[in-house]
Amino acid sequence: MGLTRDSCHLFLVLILVPSVCYSQDAFVSSRATYYGSPECLGTPSKQYLLSTVIFFKHCVSILTREYQSAGACGYKEYGSIMNGGEVTAVSYKLFKDGAGCGACYQVRCKYPPHCNEDGTRVVATDHGEGDNTDFILSTRAYNKLALPGQAEILISYGVVDVEYKRIPCQYPGYNLVFNVHEHSNYPKYLALIAIYQGGVSEITGVELWQEDCKEWRCMRRAYGAVWDMQNPPEGAIDLRFQVSGSKWIQLKSLIPSDWKVGAIYNTAVQLD
Repeated sequence: MGLTRDSCHLFLVLILVPSVCYSQDAFVSSRATYYGSPECLGTPSKQYLLSTVIFFKHCVSILTREYQSAGACGYKEYGSIMNGGEVTAVSYKLFKDGAGCGACYQVRCKYPPHCNEDGTRVVATDHGEGDNTDFILSTRAYNKLALPGQAEILISYGVVDVEYKRIPCQYPGYNLVFNVHEHSNYPKYLALIAIYQGGVSEITGVELWQEDCKEWRCMRRAYGAVWDMQNPPEGAIDLRFQVSGSKWIQLKSLIPSDWKVGAIYNTAVQLD
């Protein structure tokens, strides 16, 4: 699922190609439903989610294994509070094998008596599909579609017609960071996940510098937004990541030699 070794050596060409990712001006028609959680946030626990697989008579969600374990993107508990809990699971075409994790969308429903004009702005944190839906919204996000006093009516529908467009993600005051995933095992296995991914950019490749071989080694996209590598380089690690299949951003000694599970490393970079 990650980049092949050959693709690692294409960066000198790809860096000259402009980014193909952009915010949309036009809305796209689709459908949306929602999943529940005790606090109306997103990415509910496995136990709660499995007890509510059937959302309504209108919709049976098709869940991936990672989604059942609290988020196909790998955000875990952070996926429930990201963007104030206004998050969504997205369809396969928007999930993009994980490259769509962290993307932001404006979603608004199309029933004028019940829906407001602005809708909700959500972050993609999971993969899931329902009754021809592109979005399975957190309850909090789904309620934001409604005019005052109309949320219960939309809830009763279960699935609603919507329109959506990709918009830039905004995290004022926060740089892109890489978090050492909980499944990492120092020093033999390193897994990373990017957080606070601003703008409309997608991270499409991550590589680590192997000093003794004088070459960049590709990390594998394990699933969602999680990148991993067996036997990572020793010592302080230089990292570079590819943005939207084009330019590479290189970070000197981003990962210290004594990296730890759960540690967060600030890139000092804000994507746009």
